[in-house]
Amino acid sequence: MKNILLSILTFLFLGMVWNCTPTKGKDSQNITEIHKIQREWMLVSFGDFSKPELIKNKAKISLTGKIENEKIKGTAFMGCNTMFFTSEFKKDGSVKFSDIGGTLMACQDMELELYFSEKFKNMTKYSIEGHFLTLTDDNGNSMRFIASDWD
Repeated sequence: MKNILLSILTFLFLGMVWNCTPTKGKDSQNITEIHKIQREWMLVSFGDFSKPELIKNKAKISLTGKIENEKIKGTAFMGCNTMFFTSEFKKDGSVKFSDIGGTLMACQDMELELYFSEKFKNMTKYSIEGHFLTLTDDNGNSMRFIASDWD
């Protein structure tokens, strides 16, 4: 009797596990890609700015915000103002940034922030290689980030 009861319970448990296993499909692949991106990224290479300048300004983007319709709410900081935006990363390597805004403080040195704001909205492609995220536009301009939880 114990063996029969144990067999039934095992069968029911395995059935629950199989039914709870996520399916691999088009949507789950995009969700997996979003979760690779959904982290904080430190800017390490951009234009003529040196890496020490970027580090001094604590230059970063955060893609840890709320996800709605496969779009991530994000923020950026380049040393003065906090910027906010909506990002849409596609499986084909394209990216779109919209709803870009920010705080309006005047700071002594805003060169990096102004240049970043000008270029960021035009980024159209992304790639992830290891712990690095690279954004590029159609003119060859790029921004390279490293995952902040890696370094």
